[in-house]
Amino acid sequence: MKKLMWILMFLAFPAHAAPLHVVATLPSLAAIAQDIGGPLVQVEALTSPRQDPHYADAKPNLIVTLNRADVLILNGLELEVGWLPPLILQSRNGKIQKGALGYLDAAQFVHLLGVPKGAIDRAMGDVHPGGNPHFLSDPRAGARIAVGVGGLLARVDPSHATQYQQNAANLAQQLDALAKAETARFAQLPANRRNLVVYHDSLTYLVDWLGLRQTATLEPRPGIAPNPQHVAEVLQAMKTAAIPVIAQEEFYPQNTAKTLTQLAHAKLVVLPGGARFPAESYLAHIKSLADGLYDGLKP
Repeated sequence: MKKLMWILMFLAFPAHAAPLHVVATLPSLAAIAQDIGGPLVQVEALTSPRQDPHYADAKPNLIVTLNRADVLILNGLELEVGWLPPLILQSRNGKIQKGALGYLDAAQFVHLLGVPKGAIDRAMGDVHPGGNPHFLSDPRAGARIAVGVGGLLARVDPSHATQYQQNAANLAQQLDALAKAETARFAQLPANRRNLVVYHDSLTYLVDWLGLRQTATLEPRPGIAPNPQHVAEVLQAMKTAAIPVIAQEEFYPQNTAKTLTQLAHAKLVVLPGGARFPAESYLAHIKSLADGLYDGLKP
């Protein structure tokens, strides 16, 4: 009789379903997924904000992480092409193979910039044929991705679809509001304080969002290290136009930028390479990007 009572109690109170295991290639994508999923998801990032996402290490432990995933969210536009595809294949996880329900390419939700026109060859450097993949520094792109992630989680876990979609809508609204507020703040800067030089062509979306002007890159071509002739040309351009800032993410080498800012009497602004997941939300990360850049540009 006692055994029957335990069985009835178990049936009356079913075990709580395990959280969805969400894996994201980049920490900012992981932060978006965590903001939307909350306690319903367990989120892991395959890279850190201090890693250049073009060249992440394809470590064996990442295969184990992907093998256990219910969902995979990647940046796309070939940003991870040098390391991610073999890891997905070796994970032997049908849930996250390309085309599966749990596979999400975030680039599909973004209004892309830097889409090359005409033929592309290796002499042009590391050019992405589908467009510039560095869109996570723009909260307008982040808002659209948030809605896409909310839709994905709702399809994978329909029992909590309303929660995912509402959380995604709330995050998108907050990001759009922040985008407008920061655009207005940067518009108050004098015109000559809205110009900057970058290291890699990776701040295109940030520059577009904030109404800034990227005048040069320290790389002569994407992915090609600075050479003396090109650096001299950039220095002359900085002096001529009184460019106030060189901005770059933390994972790029800083020696060249430090030298140029000293010679041109400018500032070096080193930006985080992504959200400090899991300690930092995506919204907080975007605010820190804007604050860091504004502090460097303001008179």
